[in-house]
Amino acid sequence: MRVLGEQEWRDRANAHRERVERWTGPHRRRQRAGEKHPVMDFLFTYYSHRPSLLERWQPGFGVALEGGAEFLERRGYRRVPEGVALDPAVLTAKRRDSVRFVHGLLTAVRSRSPQLGCFGLHEWAMVYRTSPGDVRHESWPLRLGHAGTDAVVESMPIKCTHHDAFRFFTPPARPLNALQPAREDQVALEQPGCLHGNMDLFKWAYKLNPLVPAELVADCFELAADIRELDMRASPYDLAALGYPPVAVETPEGRAAYVRAQREFAERAAPLRDRLVEHCERLLAVPQPVA
Repeated sequence: MRVLGEQEWRDRANAHRERVERWTGPHRRRQRAGEKHPVMDFLFTYYSHRPSLLERWQPGFGVALEGGAEFLERRGYRRVPEGVALDPAVLTAKRRDSVRFVHGLLTAVRSRSPQLGCFGLHEWAMVYRTSPGDVRHESWPLRLGHAGTDAVVESMPIKCTHHDAFRFFTPPARPLNALQPAREDQVALEQPGCLHGNMDLFKWAYKLNPLVPAELVADCFELAADIRELDMRASPYDLAALGYPPVAVETPEGRAAYVRAQREFAERAAPLRDRLVEHCERLLAVPQPVA
């Protein structure tokens, strides 16, 4: 078991909190003011990890904390000769099943080559043939208007592989997609070029809490935040007033810029996916208690 001295883990905990407050602080201020943000709210509403949990540091499984008595107030921690650490009993059969699913999904994804060139048309398909009052972000105008947005959707092939994006397509947009991804297709279809799949590394990281280090969760959150910006800059909404200039995927130049950014995000996501897979493998190797 790895042991962290008290000063070391306290320094890491403080650094972690300061790092993520870059996002949690503005989110709380907007909440208090009753303000909605079409880009950043997604990270705290679509994803179910509360800001307070994102800010909370943990060392992960197999690490003992010297002078860590305060962790005994959290569920799953116990005293060990080296200090305080997670009890292996937290790896219940249900948690092992979750770890096994995450491991299976992420190993399948990393075995594939990135598919680039979807151009973020999932966001366009979510407003295809809607009336002005039915768009998801009703406070923000469509750059090309409703007719222009519909024309873009009809002019390019849509090839979304991600079920949790596809399920928000409008009914008229669904038949236009090259695939009809369902929940049961997730392991078979997800691929490392998908913006939403790479944002979801944050979800898989926090689903493993407190078994993985808080820094890994924060790394995945930071990637998700950066990807979300591209996701909405390439969307049909005009968000320039918020400081998000459009990536105009209806033009050749915009599509080229999108693919470049998509490739860069796939490259950033790969080592995070590898780290999550490695943690899953270590957890699955922990002996199960004898019944």
